[in-house]
Amino acid sequence: RPASGSRQQDAPGTADGLALASDPGGTLNFLAMVENLQGDSGRGYYLEMLIGTPPQALNILVDTGSSNFAVAGVPDPDVTSYFNPKLSSTYRSEGIEVTVKYSQGSWTGVLGTDVITMPKGLYGTYTINIATILESENFFLPGVKWHGILGLAYNALAKPSSSVETFFDSLVRQAKIPNIFSLQMCGAGLPVSGSGTNGGSLVLGGIEPSLYLGDIWYTPIKEEWYYQVEILKLEVGGQNLELDCREYNADKAIVDSGTTLLRLPEKVFSAVVQAIVRTSLIQEFSSGFWTGSQLACWDRIEKPWSLFPKLSIYLRDENASRSFRISILPQLYIQPILVIGDNLQCYRFGISSSTNALVIGATVMEGFYVIFDRAQRRVGFAVSPCAEVDGFPVSEIEGPFSTADVASNCVSSVSFHEPALWIASYALMALCGIILIVLIVLLLIPPRCRHRYTDNDVVNDESSLVRHRWK
Repeated sequence: RPASGSRQQDAPGTADGLALASDPGGTLNFLAMVENLQGDSGRGYYLEMLIGTPPQALNILVDTGSSNFAVAGVPDPDVTSYFNPKLSSTYRSEGIEVTVKYSQGSWTGVLGTDVITMPKGLYGTYTINIATILESENFFLPGVKWHGILGLAYNALAKPSSSVETFFDSLVRQAKIPNIFSLQMCGAGLPVSGSGTNGGSLVLGGIEPSLYLGDIWYTPIKEEWYYQVEILKLEVGGQNLELDCREYNADKAIVDSGTTLLRLPEKVFSAVVQAIVRTSLIQEFSSGFWTGSQLACWDRIEKPWSLFPKLSIYLRDENASRSFRISILPQLYIQPILVIGDNLQCYRFGISSSTNALVIGATVMEGFYVIFDRAQRRVGFAVSPCAEVDGFPVSEIEGPFSTADVASNCVSSVSFHEPALWIASYALMALCGIILIVLIVLLLIPPRCRHRYTDNDVVNDESSLVRHRWK
């Protein structure tokens, strides 16, 4: 392993000699998990899972941006299958209602436990916390081929509380696997919502060498809730955006397989669009394309990707004085979505603006094999061999680079995990400000104008100010 600490060929959890009680062969066969996913970047990548006794087969969306395992528990017009707990002899209801809200969509259900097996996953049967979804809004969408969601983030995000053991924590504890998983999504250059499905791999417990090329580059996980990382700068067509690095991490930067696009804070998004417009070979372009309200169409024999620049994201290395960059070519962010007639292929812009985070979603992740090394608190990136279009790679990793020109910390030291905490903090600050102003005014009033208190109305620690304001 190089002195930089950034690259690693033989990471913890590789197949050599890893003994598992759950595997009769004594080793964890990562090859059995290769191509265990189906899906696309427009509708997500999903894993087949068998739930309950007797088993009910469902497709489960893989989401590294949430922490609950939940499945449709009642019929829904947008899902083809659902889990019926009444038909499972091993289902146990906890009777606890849970609601989870995402950047788009939400659901409400009931917590319980049941057994699961994965036909192309770990050998064995495991008891898992499971929420059966009874109501949802904009969660299950027309055309999706999955029936539930597998949240792979940390228990800090689990609802209704962090005491709910997550799916992956349960696997680590019961199957005795290393605390690491890795993900490859193979949809580069393919229609984001085509009639078929693309492949992918979710490797539980380690890293499969056949799923990446070259070296793995690691960046530290800044905080264990989402997979929060530190982004140092962005380049468009090799040109630095020249923004303060804190703009890229406001209020967080995360790696999230459940988000379809690369989402950028508004200021960063505007700078990226302007840079693409400056460096692209298209002079006149509808603003609706950049905002996602319009598609751009070309003759099917034309490939528009040559008209657009490369996009690079710099991540801090494990050695804080160094960085590395992951780059995606236009084949990943100018995405085919619709064919009109016999001649036209239409594309969408795979980048959008965000009000609360920079999200490395499927637009970027489809270019890489991504390792979520929870044991060593880091996320790794390596070039994916399936990230090719017309036989040419559409992603790159390069480094190391010096961070001498970047702030020592681009992430705010204060983070609030819930919007409610922001509201409460501002309310408390406002209240303290009002009290301070009142006290200052009282101190400035001349003594002769002050009220002469009697023994009965002396203000003390049990005063009405405390009792009535803080009921």
